[in-house]
Amino acid sequence: MTAPPREQWGTRAGFLLAAIGSAVGLGNIWRFPYIAYENGGGAFLLPYLIALLSAGIPLLIFEYTIGHKFRGSPPLALRRLSRPTEAIGWWQVAICFVIAVYYAVIIAWAIRYVGFSVDQQWGADAETFFSNDFLHVAEQPGFAAPFVPGVLWPLIAVWVVTLVVLALGVRKGIEIANKVFIPLLVVLFLVLVVRALFLPGAATGLDAFFSPDWSSITDGKVWVAAYGQIFFSLSVGFGIMITYASYLRRKADLGGSALVAGFANSSFEILAGIGVFATLGFMAHQTGVAVSEAATAGPGLAFVAFPTIISELSSGAAWFGILFFTCLVLAGLSSLISIVQVIIASVQDRTGMARVPAVLIVGGLTAIVSIGLFPTRNGLYLLDVADHFINQYGIVLAGFVAVVVVAWVLRKLGMLQEHNDTVANFKVGKVWLVLLGVVTPLVLVWMMIDSLRQEFAETYGGYTTGYVLAAGWGVAGAAILFGVIMALLPWHPPALPDDEDGAAPAQSTEEVKS
Repeated sequence: MTAPPREQWGTRAGFLLAAIGSAVGLGNIWRFPYIAYENGGGAFLLPYLIALLSAGIPLLIFEYTIGHKFRGSPPLALRRLSRPTEAIGWWQVAICFVIAVYYAVIIAWAIRYVGFSVDQQWGADAETFFSNDFLHVAEQPGFAAPFVPGVLWPLIAVWVVTLVVLALGVRKGIEIANKVFIPLLVVLFLVLVVRALFLPGAATGLDAFFSPDWSSITDGKVWVAAYGQIFFSLSVGFGIMITYASYLRRKADLGGSALVAGFANSSFEILAGIGVFATLGFMAHQTGVAVSEAATAGPGLAFVAFPTIISELSSGAAWFGILFFTCLVLAGLSSLISIVQVIIASVQDRTGMARVPAVLIVGGLTAIVSIGLFPTRNGLYLLDVADHFINQYGIVLAGFVAVVVVAWVLRKLGMLQEHNDTVANFKVGKVWLVLLGVVTPLVLVWMMIDSLRQEFAETYGGYTTGYVLAAGWGVAGAAILFGVIMALLPWHPPALPDDEDGAAPAQSTEEVKS
């Protein structure tokens, strides 16, 4: 079986929108505002900007360059870089699989809440409605539980949309979808923010969000939070940007693209912070509590706090809710598509399989696991634990290992710098070598130590040790084991052209014509 010609983006704008769509996800809306507020408010923007420039953008360029030079998904691109690093690529594929199976269910929740917003179906107690009436959460965490039909059907719809987009290919599917999703997301979110700014108490919320606590700058935890937010929000560390960059033309402005994607993502996060805290200010005004008591993050913000706020609106409540939850759906879908694409592309590179069969088999299997585990009464518990451990000990650790191996073990950063400076208008120079080879590894080690210190201080989330070992540490460890095993298996020769000396394959007919 010969490998099919590698697909390409139709335009640079298409690639940028897809990269931005991958980065702009649910965490931008429900994680960044709270992280900023908890870590110095307006003062947090300084370490946040430094983290973006010193680690975020250098990491983006690192992954773009690997994907572009070696023209492959993470396993193939890293194998072409050096055969032993293939295991890191498969590790990243496993991470994407784990994230995909639970990420989709959050989008399904948001779809249901678009409908609930029409008549504020959550009633007077949004928290009870979310946990009991909607998710029917089991009293104790477990693995086997009855399905929740209200979650099952929208989850199936999420997977149908995702797999259809992926089956259409890079140019006709992913690129076109992001050209629709991202502009629509920005327009809808701008409308939402403008409406929030005119709510009573909005100024109080914005004051809480932006008022700087400059003493926090000297707190190491604030810097860990800043680098952690940049790392998690840019979709680095689990192979998405390697995969997306592999579809670029031979001449591509990798550094310039990284700057655009990085600053676009951060701009949306700040916009989200304005919208969220203007709305929380309104909630504080209506209920007579401090903004600090209203502020929260994660699903609690999206599916408890916001419905409560929507119910307090005197006019336009339904439209406000529809706008907010539609934004969550769009942000989630663009990210989910990019995550599943890593898995699809890796299997295609490994087997030479055509896109549609790969989507149906591999994407279908991913969807089946997601549908089998998460629209159940235990789904919220599984999601919480798996998300925590695969992020902290999957993405961060995989990113750290990739950078250290390439920079210090293989000493290939110079070669990657040369490639970027050859094909791109934006030259990274020697400063990139220092930032990526020294600053980024130190920051990632710092993050890991801080996370482990908290982990061993108390069992995560109050769960039993056995549950955390199985659903948390077990999942994170299984991803590493999967990477090692897959790297030991032989490749089908036609699926791996010209990898013996690290050379990427010649241009495809499609690329030459373009």
